[in-house]
Amino acid sequence: MSARRSLGRRFGWLWASYAVSAYGSGLGFGALPLIAVLVLQASPAQVSVLAALGPAVGALIALPLGPWVEFHRKRRVMIAMDLARFAVLLTIPVAYALGRLSFGQLLVVSAVLATAKIAFHAASGAFLKALVRPDDLLVANARFESTTWSSIALGPPLGGAAVGLFGPVVTVVADALSYLLSALGLTAIRGPEDHPRGASAGRVRAGDLLDGWRHLLTHPGLRALYLNQLLVGGLIMATEPLLAVLLLGELGFAPWQYGLAFAVPCVGGLIGSRLARRVVARYGRYRIIRTVGTLRAIWLIGLAVVQPGVVGLATVIAVEFAIIISMSLYNPVLATYRLQQTPKDRIVRTLSAWSIGSSATIATLSALGGLLAQATSPRTAITVAGLAILASPLLLPRRPDVDRPVTERSARVSTIA
Repeated sequence: MSARRSLGRRFGWLWASYAVSAYGSGLGFGALPLIAVLVLQASPAQVSVLAALGPAVGALIALPLGPWVEFHRKRRVMIAMDLARFAVLLTIPVAYALGRLSFGQLLVVSAVLATAKIAFHAASGAFLKALVRPDDLLVANARFESTTWSSIALGPPLGGAAVGLFGPVVTVVADALSYLLSALGLTAIRGPEDHPRGASAGRVRAGDLLDGWRHLLTHPGLRALYLNQLLVGGLIMATEPLLAVLLLGELGFAPWQYGLAFAVPCVGGLIGSRLARRVVARYGRYRIIRTVGTLRAIWLIGLAVVQPGVVGLATVIAVEFAIIISMSLYNPVLATYRLQQTPKDRIVRTLSAWSIGSSATIATLSALGGLLAQATSPRTAITVAGLAILASPLLLPRRPDVDRPVTERSARVSTIA
């Protein structure tokens, strides 16, 4: 069983660092839109702007960071990004205590967090591929996925209770401290790290900025999965601020109920991530990507019929459970395939391009969702997103190429071709 397989002490520290920051982020789940609604009385359009503008600016700033990170030691980059997130998050409780918190500050914090997240995850993907054996990548990614969903299962209800007891910024403090602890954990990872090729050049060429997209869009399997993920991830994330306004505003849910609605379904995340290695071994990667990739798209429309009270809360939990169990089974398979199909000297640029595209899509769809919600209602905007996502399975790969064995040489050839 994958849960008993040891991936080494260095991976243990990497996993521990990931876990502490994930649990901190779980406590602070939805903290920025929650503060915008409860403290600044933001409108639906403002909440959607917060969800859209931060990732959009972050993606723009992160564009030149991909090649830069590629040519620098990945662990140092990860530590720097953790410390940057720690520092910027601390500005929120300070401004709140001084009575100076503003919507503009939330936008700046959101942009810095988005930039640091893109750079961190790109560096961590490259670091992981160098750290574990190729046949252990799915196990490692499944463990990260399991940790993500367990942190969201525990974090939001505890965070909601903390907000109710201690005020709206307490979870931001916890989230900030988690990044500091993560940085300390990363410093404990000992052992050599390969000196990145190209680092001696000291500068980034213009062509390096596009290498990630070039690889994604010329590789048939990755191209299909990338476009599918842009649409699915963008639409799901675009509904998050709309759902916050609907539940906390129109339907009158308490913050702890809002947290509970997203925490309980995360049990499905533990189930899906633990099954990933076994179901791939039994059914093959292509069948899992086609079947589960389709299943994760059909549930979002259910959020459009949420009503007040216990029935409404149960509806959100059921819909989120179905989405999450599908995503948690799908995501480790996708992440592993993406790493296997990308040569070592292009991993950071490819993962950066993937994240930048995702952030830009989320920003665009969130902005459109906010405008639609302002013109009609949050429920109408959620309905449109739920209908649009039903077209996403058409973008999934239609040939079983994703089941072919992968080597570093074949990944490099596919990039050059």
